[in-house]
Amino acid sequence: MSSNDNKQLEITVDGVTYTRQAIKTCLIESHHNIAEVVAQYTKEHIQKNDIIFVSEKAVAITQQRALPLKEIKPRKLAYFLSSHVTKTPAGIGLGMPETMEMALRECGVIRILFAAACGAISKVFKIKGVFYIIAGRKAASIDGPTANTIPPYNQYVVLGPKNPNMVAKEISHVTNSKVAIVDINDLGGVILGISHSNMDKPQIAKILKDNPLGQSREQTPVGIIRKG
Repeated sequence: MSSNDNKQLEITVDGVTYTRQAIKTCLIESHHNIAEVVAQYTKEHIQKNDIIFVSEKAVAITQQRALPLKEIKPRKLAYFLSSHVTKTPAGIGLGMPETMEMALRECGVIRILFAAACGAISKVFKIKGVFYIIAGRKAASIDGPTANTIPPYNQYVVLGPKNPNMVAKEISHVTNSKVAIVDINDLGGVILGISHSNMDKPQIAKILKDNPLGQSREQTPVGIIRKG
């Protein structure tokens, strides 16, 4: 797994150089208010025109969308489908019964079965990613535990956040900065929510493509993008 100690602070995208600062916070828990946490830990670092970016996992935890593994009882279908998921270095994804069970609950059985069927056909033609395209963002945002997941979340499944645009706006209100809620891993990612409609989501995704927050136990769920 990666550590942000090994990440470059600067990146050049389309001829423009940006710095990305990962900010260490307290351990995010369900009782926290994500806007207050972000404001507390960025206040000494933020400058005019900076963009704050926040891990979608941190947002989801504060929305009580982190579930202990022991409380999830997968059905037989979840065991079957999870056994056919391709594992990647970026994480377990839906490759365990508990995460697949939550995908079935979040997305519906019919949609997941259709996505699985299309995914199986696409593998014959060596086309990747079809399952998640059809299953949708709710399925793609489900995080399962790995060996390097920070405790206690190494025993949890974390669902995607609800209303990421609204959360970004709430954080923006208390920080007086533009904010993006991001789902980034070492294989890439997407921008789930933005506080201002004029923010360029594809551009932000490019700036964060190497996952400057890290993928392991860094405890840095918040970062700052600064131009120049």
